[in-house]
Amino acid sequence: MGDACFSTQLIDGDGVFNVSGLDNFMKEVKLGECGLSYAVVSIMGPQSSGKSTLLNHLFGTNFREMDAFKGRSQTTKGIWLAKAQNIEPCTLVMDLEGTDGRERGEDDTAFEKQSALFALAVSDIVLINMWCHDIGREQAANKPLLKTVFQVMMRLFSPRKTTLLFVIRDKSKTPLENLEPILREDIQKIWDAVPKPHAHKETPLSEFFNVEVVALSSYEEKEELFKEQVSHLRARFQHSIAPGGLAGDRRGVVPASGFSFSSQQFWKIIKENKDLDLPAHKVMVATVRCEEIGNEKVASFTADEEWQQFEEAIQHDYVPGFGKKLSSILDRCLSEYDMEAIYFDEGVRTSKRQQLESKLLQLVNPAYQLLLGHLRTRTLEAFKESFDKALTKEGFAAAAARNCMQTFLEQFDKGSEDAAIQQVKWDPSKVKDKLKRDMEAHVASVRNAKLSELCAKYEAQLTKALAEPVEALLDSASEDTWPAIRKLLQRETKAVVSGLESALSAFELDEASEKDLLAKLENHGRSVVESKAKEEAGRVLIRMKDRFSTLFSRDADSMPRVWTGKEDIKAITKTARSASMKLLATLAAIRLDEDVDNIENTLSLALVDTARPGTTDRSIQSFDPLASSSWERVPEDKTLISPVQCKSLWRQFKAETEYTVTQAIAAQEANKRNNNWLPPPWALAAMAILGFNEFMTLLKNPLYLGVIFVVFLVGKAFWVQLDIATEFQNGFLPALLSLSTKFVPTIMNILKRLADEGQRPAAPERQREMELQPTNRSSYSNVTSAGSSSVTTTENGPEYSSPVAK
Repeated sequence: MGDACFSTQLIDGDGVFNVSGLDNFMKEVKLGECGLSYAVVSIMGPQSSGKSTLLNHLFGTNFREMDAFKGRSQTTKGIWLAKAQNIEPCTLVMDLEGTDGRERGEDDTAFEKQSALFALAVSDIVLINMWCHDIGREQAANKPLLKTVFQVMMRLFSPRKTTLLFVIRDKSKTPLENLEPILREDIQKIWDAVPKPHAHKETPLSEFFNVEVVALSSYEEKEELFKEQVSHLRARFQHSIAPGGLAGDRRGVVPASGFSFSSQQFWKIIKENKDLDLPAHKVMVATVRCEEIGNEKVASFTADEEWQQFEEAIQHDYVPGFGKKLSSILDRCLSEYDMEAIYFDEGVRTSKRQQLESKLLQLVNPAYQLLLGHLRTRTLEAFKESFDKALTKEGFAAAAARNCMQTFLEQFDKGSEDAAIQQVKWDPSKVKDKLKRDMEAHVASVRNAKLSELCAKYEAQLTKALAEPVEALLDSASEDTWPAIRKLLQRETKAVVSGLESALSAFELDEASEKDLLAKLENHGRSVVESKAKEEAGRVLIRMKDRFSTLFSRDADSMPRVWTGKEDIKAITKTARSASMKLLATLAAIRLDEDVDNIENTLSLALVDTARPGTTDRSIQSFDPLASSSWERVPEDKTLISPVQCKSLWRQFKAETEYTVTQAIAAQEANKRNNNWLPPPWALAAMAILGFNEFMTLLKNPLYLGVIFVVFLVGKAFWVQLDIATEFQNGFLPALLSLSTKFVPTIMNILKRLADEGQRPAAPERQREMELQPTNRSSYSNVTSAGSSSVTTTENGPEYSSPVAK
C-alpha cells in the first residue's frame, strides 16, 4: 500500500517546496492524464489530534502516525502529499503539520497560517480535525485555527467554493444533532467577527464555504466503531467532484497537468506574503502551462519523422500531396494541444493555440515557399519545352503563346492548391506573378529572336533583289540610271515589305512597333542601294578606265579596232571620255529622292568641254566649278564624290588613259607607213621615161622576158616563204635581221621541194599551187608597252618586235 499511495513530502518544515519530488509524484500517479477529473483533500487541526491516523484509515495512505507510548509530540513536519487508494476520481491527500504545537512555540505561527492558506488555495475539501470536548468552549484549540482560516480566506479576492468538513473526534454520548448547531453557531460567530474587505462586508459564509460536520468515535476506545464510521465517511469521497458530491460545486479548478506549477506559484506568493488573486493565478497557470504544452508540440512537430522526410524531400524537388499531408500533421499536433490544454482558461488556451499555430506555420512556411519555387521552376521548364516544340512545328504565334501560358498557369494553380495548407490561406499570387513574368520574358525573348530572324530573312531577300541589279545599273551609268534604281527600289521594297507585313500579323504587334519594323526594312533597302553606290564610287576610277577602254578599243559592233589610219581618234577619244564622265557624274551623288542636280552639266563643262569654241571669256575661264567640297543642291550625306575629288579623279583618269590614245595614234601612223609600198608618182614617171629603152629591148628580145618571168617566180616564192610584207611591218632593221636568219633555210626548203617534185608524177595545178604556199610561219610579237624592240626565238630563228606599243 505504501508503494501505491506514493507518499511524498511536498513542503518541508522550513518551508522549502520539493519541486522534483512533486514532479516525480505526478509522473508516478499519471496525474497529467486526469485533466479536471481529480480532487485535492487536505486536513488541518491541532497537533497530535490524530490527523494522520484519520487520513490513513480514510484514504489508505501511509502517513507517519504518532506513537502514543512515546508521548504526545509533533509527528508531521511541513506538508505531505499522497494518492488516495481506490477512490474515484483520482484524489490527492495532503497532511498538514498540526497547529498549536509546542515545537514551534506560541510566537511562531507564520508557518501555520501559510500552510492553512496553501491548503485553502489548492484543496477542494479541507478536513478540520477537532476534539468533541472543545465544542462550546471560548478558548478551545479550534477557535484560533478557525480564525486563521477565515482571516487568510479574506485575502482571496475571488475564493474557490471550498468544502469545510469538520470532523469531531472522540464523540461523546451527546448526539451529533445537538452538537452540530452549537458548532455552526460558533463558526458563524467567528465569521462575523473576522474583519472583511469592503467588497465582502455582507457576503455570507455560504458564498465561501460549504460547511459539513461529521462525528467519529474514539479510535483508541472504540476502534471497530471508529473504522466503521470512517468507512461510511470514505464512501462520501467517491466521486466527490460530481454534482451533489462533497466538492460538486467547486470553482476555479486548475487542470491536473498544471497542478505542479500552480502549487509552486501558490507557495511562492504565500511565502512572499502577497495577496492571492485566484482568477489571475488561474490565468497565470494556464498561460505558463499552455505555453509549455505549445513548446512541447513544437518540439514534437520538428522531431516528427514524416515532417523531416517532407522537409528533406522539398529541398530537392516538388512533393505532390504536400498540403494534404502536412495539414494532417499540423492538425494532429494542434489536436494533441487541444486535448492537453482543454481544462485551462479558455481565453489563454485559445491565445496560446493561436501562438502555437503561428509557430508551426512559421516552421512550415519556408518549406511551403520552397515548394512553390520548385513548382514555379517545374512549370516554367514544362512551359518552355512545350512552347519550343510548338514553335518548331507551327512557328511563332502570339495567340498560341497566350494559350500555352494560360494552360501552364492553370497547372500552377492546381499545384498550388495541392500545396495549400488547411490551417492557413497563404496567397501564392506573388509566385504566380513571378512565373507569369518569367513566361512573358521567355515569350518576349523568343518573339524578339523570331522577329530578328524574320527581319533578317526579308532584309537578305531585299538585299539579294537589289544588290546585283543596282550594281549593273550603276555600271551602265546613263541618264536613266538613278530613275531605274528608284523604280527598282520601290518595286522590290514594296514586294518585300508586303511579305513582312503579312508575316508580322502572327506576332500581334502594336501599330507603332509594326510601323517601325516596316520602316526599318524600307531603310534597309535604301541602305543597300547607298552601300552599293558607295562601293561603286570607291571603284569609279577603274570603272571609268574600263568604260574608256571599251569604247576606245572597240567599234560599234564590239569588235576590236584596227587602226588603219582612217579612224578619227580625236572624236573616238572625246566620246569615250564623255561616257566616262557620265559614269563619274552618276556615281558622284546618291539620287533616291528625285532631287534635281546639275552635277553632269558641271562636270561636262569643267572636264570635257573646256576647249569648246566660244569660251574665250577670261572671267569664265578663270572660274573653276569643281573648286568646292560640295555639290549645289546635293546634301552632304548624299554626296559620294565631291567636286574636288572628281577633279582629282579626272586628272588621274586622263593621265592613265593618255598613253592608250598615244599608242593608238602611233599604231595608226605605223600602219600608214607600212601599207605604202609604191614609190611616189614622180618616181614612177622618172622610171617610165628613163627605162623606156630597156622596155623596148625586152620587147625586141623575148628571151629576156622568159628570164624575167623565171626570176619573178623565184622572187615570188621567196616573198611568200619569207613573208616579207609582215616582217617589214615590224620595222626595217628588225626585218633585215629576221630575213637574214631565214634566207638560207628558205633556199634549202625550196630546193628540197623541187627535188621531191621531180621524183613524183605531175600533180594537178591546184595542188602545185597549194604546195607553193608557206608551210611555216613564224609568230611575231606586236608592239611592246615600253616602246623598245625585243628579240624572241622561234623554230625558224629569232624574231624582232617593233617599238610600237600594244
